[in-house]
Amino acid sequence: MRQLAQLRDEFTRFMMSYEFGVAEMLTKINILREEFTHIHRYSPIEHVSSRVKSAESILRKVQRKDVPFTLDGIREGIQDIAGIRITCSFISDTYRLAEMIGGQSDVTVLETKDYIARPKPNGYQSLHLIVEVPVFLTDRVQPVRIELQIRTIAMDFWASLEHKIYYKYDRNIPERLLDELTEAATAATMLDQKMERLHTEVEQWKGTTGGTTDRFDIPVPAELVELLARHRPIIDGKNGDGRIGGQ
Repeated sequence: MRQLAQLRDEFTRFMMSYEFGVAEMLTKINILREEFTHIHRYSPIEHVSSRVKSAESILRKVQRKDVPFTLDGIREGIQDIAGIRITCSFISDTYRLAEMIGGQSDVTVLETKDYIARPKPNGYQSLHLIVEVPVFLTDRVQPVRIELQIRTIAMDFWASLEHKIYYKYDRNIPERLLDELTEAATAATMLDQKMERLHTEVEQWKGTTGGTTDRFDIPVPAELVELLARHRPIIDGKNGDGRIGGQ
């Protein structure tokens, strides 16, 4: 019974360390967002969500990946126990934010996967970072690994849709839907690129005139206006039912 109680306490502390790690990273992200909003009057961060895998989900992945069934083995073998997703307006913001987070002295970037420059075959795009932050407990400093997913609004919308279809068809998506998802990924990429060009033009206008962006004369494509009007809930970061979705 004493050993069982000790094991329970260690596992509870194990899970809490990830909760604390997420809280620490969220504080860092919120500081960046607040500073940009109030000092620079613009923030590259649109939305932030986080999660820590449940004990059941961790155990299933331990079995699937044949990870050693020890706390140290799980820490080393499963990189995405804790995750934070950051949604940005523009492609350039994703890289800018990753650079700012990785440049902090107590954040160690262990791995970077650039699915924006090199999308997955199904069209998925996002910037993935595995970072490690120190969590100060009562008797130790515990390094905690967190997966960061940084993507644009268009990328996040596509990933949310793909995720829902993936589970609706129990991972056996019909070929026709796979083709349409690929086409949708291409459309999302084109939208991101067009928005990036508009953003760059606005920034150049501000730099040459020294003015504000309250009024400026930049032609906006009619199809973009129509798209924004149709998908206003998406641009607001919601799926129409008030929830923020994602992969």
